[in-house]
Amino acid sequence: MNTPEFWVLVSFVIFMALVWKKAGAAIGSILDGRAEKIRAELDEAERLHKDAQALLNGYQRRQADALKEAEAVLSHAREEAARLRAQAGTDLESSLKRREAQAMERIAQAEAAAVNEVRNLTVDVAIGASRRILSGGLQAVQADRLIEQSIAELPKHLH
Repeated sequence: MNTPEFWVLVSFVIFMALVWKKAGAAIGSILDGRAEKIRAELDEAERLHKDAQALLNGYQRRQADALKEAEAVLSHAREEAARLRAQAGTDLESSLKRREAQAMERIAQAEAAAVNEVRNLTVDVAIGASRRILSGGLQAVQADRLIEQSIAELPKHLH
């Protein structure tokens, strides 16, 4: 125990114990600070993760809402197109009926004009026959023959 190596060893152990006590507290303090900093960073990372998740959920909701709105707009456009198609069909049908009525009216007018022309022609033929009968002093047999002839010629004058 009286050897210098022993006392160097004892003093080294005491020195190390004192240094360890002081250094241990400092190291512990540094490690505690670092652990606290890591914990704060983890808390911040978790908070950022939650914020990012909330943003993602918000964007997903907006996307779903946008899809629903797009589907509603598309559905409305299809309904509007169907309504316009039906309206166009109705308008076309009424236009065709109106044109058909106009054509029928023109045909009726043409028929009436033809009937009037036939009447006028018949009157002209009758007047011509009467004029021949009166101017020639024809006998009844000849007059009847002229009337028959005029009636026979009537189809030629109609066309």
